[in-house]
Amino acid sequence: MTDVTVSLGANKYGKAENRVVRIYRDTPRHEIVDLNVTSQLRGQAFSDSFLTGDNSLIVATDTQKNTAFAFAKEVGIPSPEEYLLALGNHFVTEFDWVEGGLWQAEQYEWERITAGGRPHDHSFVRRGQATRLAAVQKADGATHVIGGIRDLTVLKSSGSAFTGFPRDRYTTLVETDDRIMATSVTGRWRFLPDAVAAGIDYNALYTEVVDVMLEVFASVHSLALQQTLFAMGKAVIEARPEIAEVRFAMPNKHHFVYDLSPFGLDNPNEVFYAADRPYGLIEGTIARDGAAPAPEAWLDIPQFV
Repeated sequence: MTDVTVSLGANKYGKAENRVVRIYRDTPRHEIVDLNVTSQLRGQAFSDSFLTGDNSLIVATDTQKNTAFAFAKEVGIPSPEEYLLALGNHFVTEFDWVEGGLWQAEQYEWERITAGGRPHDHSFVRRGQATRLAAVQKADGATHVIGGIRDLTVLKSSGSAFTGFPRDRYTTLVETDDRIMATSVTGRWRFLPDAVAAGIDYNALYTEVVDVMLEVFASVHSLALQQTLFAMGKAVIEARPEIAEVRFAMPNKHHFVYDLSPFGLDNPNEVFYAADRPYGLIEGTIARDGAAPAPEAWLDIPQFV
């Protein structure tokens, strides 16, 4: 029997989905920041734990969890990106054998409840539009910052067509020059390293990027979801010089005209069946010409979730 040998490949470890909620009580009007934080470390020094169970250099996942909560107080959370940068810098400087890592956050948005005709100082309701994403990657001695959004669900009831595609004996889809187009946008954008070093107002940038994406989705007469994806990415890069590239994943949330003829009824694009699966899945990257590529920035970051 031939001897079989194995070796340890790429790995990382940490504490996932720490639900960190920070309330700012400096004034009677409170502010809330609600994050879901994941911290994971990389380093050759961790190999012994996998191979022999030697934990002498393992920074416990519980320590990573505690640091995430402590930093919410000590550093604060001016933006998810700045908070994750502080976490990443801490681990690679506090423990010199930590070579890098990946720190990610989802931000859940809250808005003030209106009471007595005005926004309440300390009562909130969850906003359901989308989830903000942020990630900091430390790899090969470099730091990369990525912002993003998930579950930005959008629909246009007109201004979308799909025609001119090839047909074979398996093609049954009918061409249309007026259809519902709907998708749930997952988008991530990588910041240029020089812009990160100079400082970015990540909160203002996030708001502007989302506004740009929504305006383009609404205003572009779409001949394909692919066309809309590219137009949204192009507009984001044109609007914000700090952004090197944008990556999108857009599932096509199909809406099919329902056949009402058995009931003696016409249906001129008014009643639809919303199908949840199967769905088209359109993905693409739009990059700023001249910006250096950074594939290591995207290591282990989910592209479509």
